Amino acid sequence: MFGLDLLQTLFAACAFLFQIILIIHFALRKWRFAFAIQHGWIVYALSIPAAAVSAILLHGGMVWSLWLAGFLYLLWAGYGFTVEYARKIEWRSPIRWRVLARMYSCTWPRACSTGSRLPWSANHSGTYTQSCSFSAQY
Repeated sequence: MFGLDLLQTLFAACAFLFQIILIIHFALRKWRFAFAIQHGWIVYALSIPAAAVSAILLHGGMVWSLWLAGFLYLLWAGYGFTVEYARKIEWRSPIRWRVLARMYSCTWPRACSTGSRLPWSANHSGTYTQSCSFSAQY
């Protein structure tokens, strides 16, 4: 795929696939909420192949920024599945802020004290540098 090695191609293909599935799922939640909730377990189950791809990338020696996403997806899906389907916690109405905060803490980038909207920025050589650190407080 455009001069990439096999692991980079695997990453790119899976990243596009999972993003498309998540976009469709969250769009369905807006327009067909009951359908999305009924079939939402599929989105959570897709975290297992995502984590497997991450394990392949990690074992293949890829940089952490390529393999971390699948493991974060697995963490998010495990928590989401437990809340939504296993324990059937009603957290949307009324909103339970602690559940919501934990549900989205690994998906939303946090702004840092420097005023940057994203915690990572590219320098002129094309590598990424960390511009601030995260702290989770629950």
